[in-house]
This record gives sequence, structure tokens and C-alpha cells, in this order.
Amino acid sequence: MLRGGVPIGRAFGVALRLNYSWFIVFALVTWALAFGYFPTVHPRWSLATSITAGVITSLLFFGSVLAHELSHSVVAQSMGIPVRSITLFIFGGVSEITQEPKSPRDEFRMALAGPMCSLLLGGIFWAISYLRGVPEMIPAIAFWLGWINIFLGVFNLIPGFPLDGGRVLRSLLWWRSGNLRGATRAASGIGRGVGYLFIFGGIWFIFTGNWFNGIWLALIGWFLESAAAGSYRQLLMQEMLQGHTVSEIMTRDCLVVPPDLSVEQLVNEHILKSGRRCFPVVRDGHVEGLVSIHDVRAMPREAWPTKRVNEAMIPFDKVKWVTPDQDLASVMSLLTEDDINQLPVVQDHNIVGMIARDNLLSFIRTRTELGI
Repeated sequence: MLRGGVPIGRAFGVALRLNYSWFIVFALVTWALAFGYFPTVHPRWSLATSITAGVITSLLFFGSVLAHELSHSVVAQSMGIPVRSITLFIFGGVSEITQEPKSPRDEFRMALAGPMCSLLLGGIFWAISYLRGVPEMIPAIAFWLGWINIFLGVFNLIPGFPLDGGRVLRSLLWWRSGNLRGATRAASGIGRGVGYLFIFGGIWFIFTGNWFNGIWLALIGWFLESAAAGSYRQLLMQEMLQGHTVSEIMTRDCLVVPPDLSVEQLVNEHILKSGRRCFPVVRDGHVEGLVSIHDVRAMPREAWPTKRVNEAMIPFDKVKWVTPDQDLASVMSLLTEDDINQLPVVQDHNIVGMIARDNLLSFIRTRTELGI
């Protein structure tokens, strides 16, 4: 859901993105402020002043959300946990932290960083709202940002995983039991319960006539329930893959293609006939690159007869690869982090096979069916 988006830069080494859904909620928040909140609280303001205040307040609000997520990321990085990106989307923001915390203490510190940042920002904005001798717009904007940041901090402390409060709860359960899976199962169950409460509360609002807030609350509840269930499934998959290596499930009959083959021949003679999605490009026993269906699709259809594979491929020095003895859990993380479907398996500078996302999912499915 959060793969697409508009890059807006980097902060502390973390890529920042705006998901396309963010533009919807930005417009809604700006509209509500410019045509609802500010005209009601400050009826003497002109329409232009209200709209200006609405746009500035929305930008600062989402800046506050970004600061909340960055605080998680900075603490995670200080503990050696990589953070790939932060994405702002319709429900706020999410940090793509690529590993589970190493200890309950790390989890506790990471989880609390966001709410503490929001509460601190709320206090700063409220202090600004009491300034005198400044343009009226500044205290008005600061007052709204003060209470919304306080609300954001308190809301995230609700003990429903994967909200920050749910992660604090998981850290305490983990510390007490020493069992990450059991702590995650309990915290996820509570998180799903909180999600269902939000959904039922949203339905109640809808039937009492407050349909806008009802729909919004129900959507938040649906998102929380799905995220809680997904977080637990992800942990189970990681545990199931640990201790198993690439050599157990990789495809060894690796079909290669020459670099001077036309893209059309690649499609007709190799992709369609074999059903494979990715091929090493080899000349005289030397691997030059990797070409996949994604690379072919990126090339205009009319260019296929004249373009060669070496013009479509990714050079091998830019290809991510794994070794036969690499842990499957780390391979799953690599595929997920970089949103790719397959990786070459390299040993002694030679490609000895391929491992795809399908291989991992089939491995998980088979072991689940067998009850292992």
C-alpha cells in the first residue's frame, strides 16, 4: 500500500516520501481549517487570511508528523537498526524500520520517542500561542498545532499494536516473559481489539448522523486491525525462515542469455517458453548483468526487435545478490526492503542459481500445511 509515492528528500540518511493518498488528506485538512475552524474562531478574518492560515497550518501539522516519525528513526539508527524510509500517507506517517529491535529496552526507547516528540512540540506550540505583540495569525496557528500535537502524542500511546503504545506494551511483555513471539501475539491481539472498537465506534457515529467522523474512525480502525494482524504474521514468517539457508530452496537450473540477443527474442524464445521472469546475461562464461520482465516492460514495445539485452539489463555491479549459505530470513528482508522479486545466488564469482519471492512463499506455505 505504501510503495508508491513522491520522493521529497532525505533526513538523517532516511529517504522521505509522500504517498499519493497524502495529497487527499492534506486537501481535506486544509479545507477544514480554512473554511471551518479559522472562520469560526476568527470571524473577522478575510477569506484570503483563513486560506493562508489553513495552508500554513497543514504544512506545519504534517511537518510535526514527520518529526514524530524521524524521532523513531533517529533512535533506531542510534541502536544500529537500519531505517529505509519514512512515508507520509492518509493515516499519518510510517517509518520503514527494517529489523525488529534487539531487546525489550531498545523497543521501549524506540516506541516512546515518537509520542515524546509530539508532546514536546505540543508544549512548544502552546507556548508560542501565548505570545503577544506578534501578528494574530501566529498565535492562532500555534494554538491549533499545540492541541493537535498533544492529541497525536496521546493517541499514539493507546496500547494497541502497532501504535507506539502497543509497542511499549510489547516491550514490557517481552521484558517480563523473554518471549518476543508471545509478546507480539498478545500485543497484536490487543491491537486488533482496539481496531475493532474503532470500527464499531465509527459505525455508531455514522448511524447517529456524524457520518464523516464515523467513516474516518472506521477506516483508522480497519487500518489498525490489518496492521496488527500483519505484524504478527511477519514475525512468524521471519522465525520460520531463521536457520534455513538459500541453498535449500534456490533454483539451480539457471537459464542464461547472451547480451547481443534482441529483446524480442528474449521474450519469445525464453520468457514465454520457460515462464522464468529473470535471466543472468552471460558472455564467454562472464556474467555481465541481469535482465527481468520488469526491465523489458520499461522498454517501448516497438523497440524490442532492435534493442539488445545488454541495453535493457542491469549491470552486474549494480545487482544485489546472495550466497548459498545466507539465512532465508535475511533474504526475505532484502526482497521486502528493496521491493524486488528475485535475486541471483553467487558463489566464487559465479551465478549458481536464483532465489525468488515465490520460492520463499512456497517454503513457508508447505511448512505451514505440514504444521512445522
